[in-house]
Amino acid sequence: VQLQASGGGLVQAGGSLRLSCAASGGTFSSNVMGWFRQAPGKEREFVAAIRWSRGSTRYADSVKGRFTISRDNAEDTVYLQMNSLKPEETAVYYCAARDGSLLYTRGDEYPYWGQGTLVTVSS
Repeated sequence: VQLQASGGGLVQAGGSLRLSCAASGGTFSSNVMGWFRQAPGKEREFVAAIRWSRGSTRYADSVKGRFTISRDNAEDTVYLQMNSLKPEETAVYYCAARDGSLLYTRGDEYPYWGQGTLVTVSS
């Protein structure tokens, strides 16, 4: 499984960005896709996850109501729409994938990772 994240950039506080994660090299109907982020000097943290087949989702409390994870089955792509961004959300955002249907929040439950895309939120 190969994952290619894109869509990062510089945005002002309160602004929006949409990240994309293109998946290839596998059959994704039974997978879970997740987004994680790692800020400078901090540990990686869970952001959101989606079950590919049913579309059920799970979010970190810190992003609920502001971020939306979705998928496009035809394009094998997962999106993360981020609204009302905050400076403290500046981080490298990674997409990840795992087999199975459980929406885990621990990064070590995801064996497949993309290369990350940098999101910088200016104050």
